[in-house]
Amino acid sequence: MRIRILGAGVMGLTIATELTARGYDQIELVDPNAGPGPLGCSWWAGGMLAPHCEAVDAAEPVRRLGLRAADWWQRHSGAVECRGTLVLTPERDRGELARFARRSRGYQSLDAAQIASLEPDLAGRFSSALFYPDEAHLAPRKALQALQSRLLARGVGFYHESPSTPAGLVIDARGLAARDQLTDLRGVRGEMLVLRCPELSLSRPVRLLHPRIPLYIVPRGEGVFMLGATMIESDRRGVITARSLMELLSAAWALHPAFGEAEVLELGADARPAFPDNLPRLRREGSRLYANGLYRHGFLLSPAVAGMVADHVAHGTIPEFMKEAS
Repeated sequence: MRIRILGAGVMGLTIATELTARGYDQIELVDPNAGPGPLGCSWWAGGMLAPHCEAVDAAEPVRRLGLRAADWWQRHSGAVECRGTLVLTPERDRGELARFARRSRGYQSLDAAQIASLEPDLAGRFSSALFYPDEAHLAPRKALQALQSRLLARGVGFYHESPSTPAGLVIDARGLAARDQLTDLRGVRGEMLVLRCPELSLSRPVRLLHPRIPLYIVPRGEGVFMLGATMIESDRRGVITARSLMELLSAAWALHPAFGEAEVLELGADARPAFPDNLPRLRREGSRLYANGLYRHGFLLSPAVAGMVADHVAHGTIPEFMKEAS
């Protein structure tokens, strides 16, 4: 059966990878860019594979399904860094750290000496922290490009527009562009910046909790860091707003003053696709299957959703929680 996948972002690429891994050999990917790139929200992701941390403010399936993500990405892209996640808060906001701990699992409580041992550049700056040793991260662009390269090597076709040959099944993984068919899909804007700060060395993602603007910082190597956090109910794309930029930089300064001298390499923003409950969905309408709604959990949940798509192709099944918005 010829299977045509619309969209070559993280959802489309993971679906294609899962299907080819299960022996399907007539796979086509259709995307205006014929592959991953800056016009898709996956390009601007943080790449944190953090099921325990994300579960603090997410529904139960996020943690359960996200636990599989790091192994899947390591197997199919080889780009995973398994160094855990460090969660910190300024002294005045220690209540935020206690709240985070109550709503999560899989962590170790650290004191100042243990923080310094884990991240020497943060020595003396924080008195307590939470460490999630089983979490991981990756560089999203490298991971997407690795998936595309492996798919091309297996004979998967990438096209700017749909070929004239009919497909037995069309899998719509276009993200927010699928609102032309999925009327309850909405956009949630995320903004990011990339800094070069060679004076600072961090080995793992760091989350700085704050009641108003929580921050995550993901190391990209060679003194480069990705900063993000914003979740704005808007489908507006384009560059980051001045307010968000100031808040992210202020939070980074609170983590370490060295960020005040950092070089700004890149600014970006895009809108993530989300359903009302912020959980992904599969919907089948005739010969078209919709896979969408990854929200802020693109790299964390796409492997599990791709597995569910492959199960549906083989057996026609859709998990119950994935049907709730139908």
